[in-house]
Amino acid sequence: MIFTVGGIKGGTGKTTISTNLAVWLSQQGADVLLVDADEQESASDFTAWREETKKGQLGYTLVQLNGATVRRQIEQLRPKYDHIVIDTGGRDTASQRAALFVSDIYLIPFAPRSYEIWTLSKVQALLGEIMGGRATPLQVFSFLNKADTRGADNSEATDVLRENEELNFVDYPVINRKAFATAASKGLSVFEMIPLDEKAVSEVDALFGHITGIKK
Repeated sequence: MIFTVGGIKGGTGKTTISTNLAVWLSQQGADVLLVDADEQESASDFTAWREETKKGQLGYTLVQLNGATVRRQIEQLRPKYDHIVIDTGGRDTASQRAALFVSDIYLIPFAPRSYEIWTLSKVQALLGEIMGGRATPLQVFSFLNKADTRGADNSEATDVLRENEELNFVDYPVINRKAFATAASKGLSVFEMIPLDEKAVSEVDALFGHITGIKK
């Protein structure tokens, strides 16, 4: 299965979702490829820190791919892995578009504090173009990431996302917890931190389980 984590707006925590998903899938015994298709190379930075922390035992393979050639390169790599996770930047890039043509699932995290209604029209326009050029439908999941523990921002963003059926909002919010940043600084997923932040683990576990259909 090929997952692209993307969107139009930056600051929504795409790399956090991508890296945690790659580790989560590898923990299920899968052979996983993590693709850094973001010019900022955040997934590559995460993996460099992980190399030091895990002494080279990454649990997945990392490659950097960019531009329109992502589509062809991913098609060539697909048979070699059980799952491919593609981390794209927070803009409408050639890399993201190319990735979406070969992906099975498109994950779109929205951070309520940076939520702006114009983002939706741009995402919808992108999806419309991609869907028109695919032989099979792309499965889309939108969700709240870096969400508040409580407050009106979450509910307001949720209400707007629910109104847009093509974005297929799923109510599995991931709260903006310190555990994610602490883990990432060491190249670790929240599933690997000691001590565990059980709330963070539970949230991401529930989200990934719903999206993939894999039950631990």
